[in-house]
Amino acid sequence: MRSLALGAAAAAGWPATLSAAWRAVRWSVVVPALQLAVYVCAAMSLMLFLERLYMALVIAGLWLLRRRRRKKCSRGAVADEGQQLDDMEAAADHCPMVLIQIPMFNEKQVYRLSIGAACGLSWPSDRLVIQVLDDSTDASIRELVEVECARWAGKGVRIRYENRSNRNGYKAGAMREGLKKPYAKECEFVAIFDADFQPDADFLRRTVPLLRRDPGVALVQARWRFVNADDCILTRIQEMSLNYHFAVEQEVGSACHGFFGFNGTAGVWRAAAMADAGGWKERTTVEDMDLAVRACLRGWRFVYAGDLAVRNELPSTFRAYRYQQHRWSCGPANLLRKVLPEIVRSDRVSTWKKVHLVYAFFFVRKVVAHLVTFLFYCVVIPACVLVQGDVRLPKYVAMYVPAVITLLNAACTPRSWHLLIFWILFENVMSMHRSKAAVIGLIEASRANEWVVTDKLGGSAANNAAAAVAKKNKKKHQPARKRFCSREVHVLELLMGACLLYCAVYDMVFFGRDHFYIYLLLQSAAAFIVGFGYVGAFVPAS
Repeated sequence: MRSLALGAAAAAGWPATLSAAWRAVRWSVVVPALQLAVYVCAAMSLMLFLERLYMALVIAGLWLLRRRRRKKCSRGAVADEGQQLDDMEAAADHCPMVLIQIPMFNEKQVYRLSIGAACGLSWPSDRLVIQVLDDSTDASIRELVEVECARWAGKGVRIRYENRSNRNGYKAGAMREGLKKPYAKECEFVAIFDADFQPDADFLRRTVPLLRRDPGVALVQARWRFVNADDCILTRIQEMSLNYHFAVEQEVGSACHGFFGFNGTAGVWRAAAMADAGGWKERTTVEDMDLAVRACLRGWRFVYAGDLAVRNELPSTFRAYRYQQHRWSCGPANLLRKVLPEIVRSDRVSTWKKVHLVYAFFFVRKVVAHLVTFLFYCVVIPACVLVQGDVRLPKYVAMYVPAVITLLNAACTPRSWHLLIFWILFENVMSMHRSKAAVIGLIEASRANEWVVTDKLGGSAANNAAAAVAKKNKKKHQPARKRFCSREVHVLELLMGACLLYCAVYDMVFFGRDHFYIYLLLQSAAAFIVGFGYVGAFVPAS
């Protein structure tokens, strides 16, 4: 009996012992670590805020400067400039040789778009060579692309179909091999378009003169215009983010530093600058940014043509978008790891440009922006809710600074201001994948060089409506059969949503005075919506 009584007393004392142990760990480890995390996130938020504010002030200054110049510019000067472009095109002897490179991989839905647009460029036919670099592994698609090239060749277009027996180096390897062709070595400039990009006919007339006018310019980059931005909320959200990138980041980089990241397409390179920088390398998944950084370190300058837009397609399925964002987040972080010694040792660029490259371009935009979004809004704030009152969370960090950053971003896409809340919540969910990818790139883990080609559907939903109707009518005349279509489930997003929901309920039940549960409920709902596959276009299996 005595032993039973002692056992019961010991069992009754376990809760008190565990509670005391938790209080000791909480005050000695959890609270200090969480407070440190708050301060680190506050510092990163301020870094991002100052960078965005600086770029906003530069854009405002450029707008005022250009407005003043437009007032002083006479109509005669504009007419003279247009006449010079017309004269240059009319005189074939004065037009430089231009190579158009179109890399593609199993692009069944869009290959005709880019080839047709490139063949329709307004440039003397004997001064233009179009090179289709087809790395397709599907024999039927290779045949389709080759037939399309032969069709345009029959119309008198100088077009070359190139196919490799391997995919070494992926896109970078294909373009490097393409530049080794004898006809490619005769070209002074190289224009690059991905398979879904459709330049207007005057693209070369508006970009090549900028290169010829200044021999120190290596690259002219155009902006993107999205043909399927209205397909779904996923494409609208992408449009908001990319509009800021082109209207602000690229513009500021061109105006203040003569440098910005090459977008990999819709740009024209000086062939001599590419060779001077060492050509294409496949050491990361952002071969375009790699080439741009090396060219910058050799003293070359870039020009951004913000008034020139090239049509292209946004990924409209969440799976394609997630793979794209992994590559775009992992690649720059991995490139920073590899190119940092080259930046430090370079003697052809100023210290100011080195600081811009390392701090602003790479560290703040490619690393800090991803990490602070995920750590602060998806980890630190929920954790602070669980230890209410013991961790100081400044309101300027949690509310004011993020609000200003968000408004600066959204200013570039006024037509989507009503989607601002959805954009914030979705970006917070995506920050989990971007942060993970950035860390993988920094430590060069197993997925650092993963390359998955972004799937394209071949244009906007409106453009595909006729095909859908025809397919539907065809099915009406076939015997009916049951078919069950399920959406893809994403486990990480579901776990994220469950954790945030728990924190929201905990805050609502036990505390709630700061109303964090409102944000946590909305954020958990966004994570569940993404997790159950209800974001982006739904493409059922055939």
